[in-house]
Amino acid sequence: MKTWRILAVFLLAAFGTSAQAEDFIKGVYLQSEELCAQAKKDSLQSVIDAGGLLLSQDGIESVEYNCEFLNVTKAMRSPAWAVTALCQEPGHLFPDTLSVLQLNSTQIELVSVRQVDPESGQTDNGGTYVLCDGVAMP
Repeated sequence: MKTWRILAVFLLAAFGTSAQAEDFIKGVYLQSEELCAQAKKDSLQSVIDAGGLLLSQDGIESVEYNCEFLNVTKAMRSPAWAVTALCQEPGHLFPDTLSVLQLNSTQIELVSVRQVDPESGQTDNGGTYVLCDGVAMP
């Protein structure tokens, strides 16, 4: 009987997460309108290769850096989500927890619990990201 309860909790968690994530962010987001313009003019890959962070429903990508979104939970009272992620940079793998707030139809604000020293060279996941209309994933 205990096994059935564990299985039921697992199935509810698994299917609840995917259903809640259906209305999660759509499209490609970069950290400024200028970067969006550059991605349209040159390519999205050129922005990524230059160290720009790309945000999508799957996670955050950059050159030699990525965060895979593992669990997305929608807030009930605001256009926001709590996200757990597994992030990787050369020689280092770490978890992160983020809040994702849709400020308006074209801007998203990310806040990370990860403490980053600006002089360390580590990537900071937090900040404002802008929707790049007309830019598709590479």
